Amino acid sequence: MSGSEIILRIAAKGDGVTASGAHHKGTVTGDTVLADSTIERGQHYQTPPCKHFIDCGGCVLQHVDDAELLNFVTERVVNAAEGQGIAPKTLLPTHLSRPKSRRRATLHGMRNKRGKHSEAVLGFKQTGSHNIVDITECHIMRPELFALVAPLRKFIAKHGNRRGMDIDLALTDQGVDCSIKNIELDGLEATEAVLDFARDEGLARLSLDMGYGAEAMWEPEPITVTLSGIAVPFPTGTFLQATHDAQEQLASDAVQMLFGANRVVDLFAGLGTFAFALPKDTEAVAVEAARDAHLACKSAAARSLRNVTAMHRDLFRNPLQVDDLKEFDAVLLDPPRAGAREQVAKIADSDIKRVVYISCNPASWARDAKRLVDAGFRLEQLRPVGQFRWSTHVELFSYFTR
Repeated sequence: MSGSEIILRIAAKGDGVTASGAHHKGTVTGDTVLADSTIERGQHYQTPPCKHFIDCGGCVLQHVDDAELLNFVTERVVNAAEGQGIAPKTLLPTHLSRPKSRRRATLHGMRNKRGKHSEAVLGFKQTGSHNIVDITECHIMRPELFALVAPLRKFIAKHGNRRGMDIDLALTDQGVDCSIKNIELDGLEATEAVLDFARDEGLARLSLDMGYGAEAMWEPEPITVTLSGIAVPFPTGTFLQATHDAQEQLASDAVQMLFGANRVVDLFAGLGTFAFALPKDTEAVAVEAARDAHLACKSAAARSLRNVTAMHRDLFRNPLQVDDLKEFDAVLLDPPRAGAREQVAKIADSDIKRVVYISCNPASWARDAKRLVDAGFRLEQLRPVGQFRWSTHVELFSYFTR
């Protein structure tokens, strides 16, 4: 065993790391790297359930057991906070979504010419490459989404192109919403084939983007996603939490922490995922820059008679000002990966005393959290969330008071 090293942790990109700082792909905490570079597996290694693992970029941590996967998600969040000198009063249990629970996914497809017949590949990109891994199984997607892989492959073989296409899938109340980008249709026969495909596969909607934006070709009835009992219109390409269970956990945490707040502003509100979760006697203002999502939220609020007001505003270019924030008892925000530097600065300078911050990027969240703490806030609650199972993508819930 001379010259061997133990894997002590998993780094942010999924490599195992030894005490010397050496990175070893495909290892997990407790593994031993022998002098000849072979790996002696430890207690936290598991046999990856998917045959495409290693090649497929959809997952990088399938060799990690649940105990260590929970630890990885937790450490990513806690370490980000500690890096800014922040410690939560209460670290809530980490939430980890189960296998085959992902209700949205982006696949990549391409037609290949093989002799007299065309074939197609469809799947996720290979790790560190633009090559497409042609998947025949998947342990992260909901079965309803994966059931479309084989039919889509046949469709692409006949009507796709060799430049590559992106296929966005999302599970809605009416079924699967499918949007294909970079596709070209030539003539009536191809158009009819698209409609036949959508009808035969029972799609809720099929949208095509031929270079001028997505256009719905098939939508028997307007599709919706249900958020806290409210059916909200679902525009093509709109953001949706990756798993239903993680959405429910985040919404439940937000409701619990904001109990008693009479007026709440929900920033970067999207479709109103969290605004609609608040109690009916809470007045919520849902602020969103994307027009389609804003209009969907506004429509759902009007039809449901919920106490939710939708506001269209670009919070990056025009954040709510200190005077605007005086109208509210609490702030809830769920910004994109870049965080919300300018908006958080306004919150810090305001008189707001309660903030729920949901984030999909521990690094940008920690930067914003430091600004809040410097302004007198205390991090009361922190929950790591791993809804992108077997991925290095980590999310979190946090609650601040002052």
